[in-house]
Order: sequence, then C-alpha cells, then structure tokens
Amino acid sequence: MSRAPAPDPALAVVLKRLREDRGLTQEALAFKSGVSISSLGRIETGHTSAAWTTVRQLAAALDVSMGELGSIVDAER
Repeated sequence: MSRAPAPDPALAVVLKRLREDRGLTQEALAFKSGVSISSLGRIETGHTSAAWTTVRQLAAALDVSMGELGSIVDAER
C-alpha cells in the first residue's frame, strides 16, 4: 500500500501569496476554483498535499499557468 505524498511547504506558501497578491480571500478563491474552503485552508497551511487536479484548478483560478506556478514554487524552495 502506498502512502499519500507529503504536503509541499513551498506550494503552500506560493498559493497563499498568489491569493493574497490578487486580493482574494480563501472563500473567494475556493468559489472561483471549485475547491472547498477547508481543503484550500489545509493546503495553504501545509497540512495536506494537493492532488494534481486541485493544483490545476487553483492555478487556473489564480490566472497562472502550471508552468509558471511550478517555476514560482521551485524558486521558493
């Protein structure tokens, strides 16, 4: 049996920063992305890892490409 991947602290920091830079609350980003508020909160605090589809939804809602998001996360590391 495989374990779930560990949360990515750099992704957590970047998602929160991008959200705040865009003047969005967690509630607003959750609505815009279709991700639950509780899931978004756990991702932003680094308490859970985000599934690929969730990351894609959040990137789209934040108006960044997956490539751009990946570059920002890599730079944060």
